[in-house]
Amino acid sequence: MQKKLHIKKGDTVFVNSGEYKGQKGRVLEVNRSTERAIVEGINMISKHTKPNAQNPDGGIIKKEAPVHISNLMLIDPSSGEPTRIGRRRNNKGKLVRYSKKSGEEIK
Repeated sequence: MQKKLHIKKGDTVFVNSGEYKGQKGRVLEVNRSTERAIVEGINMISKHTKPNAQNPDGGIIKKEAPVHISNLMLIDPSSGEPTRIGRRRNNKGKLVRYSKKSGEEIK
């Protein structure tokens, strides 16, 4: 069984270590087995490609490489600051993520 992660696709995250430390971006994809996420505009690499249907000329394309999720923190929706995440049941009994900083539920 894979463990639950504190980050989901579509979240806005803050990078807290590495070359892109201090930057914010939106999560495009999460790989639960390797515990890595692809964040828009973060950890850009140059990939050499052969000519194909999408890129008839081939060449070098810039794309995002995965970042380990331990280097990411979710942005609090109310304050815009990085925050830790907790889980609790809401009034309907559903398990939801909430911001430890403001206590607000995260959609």
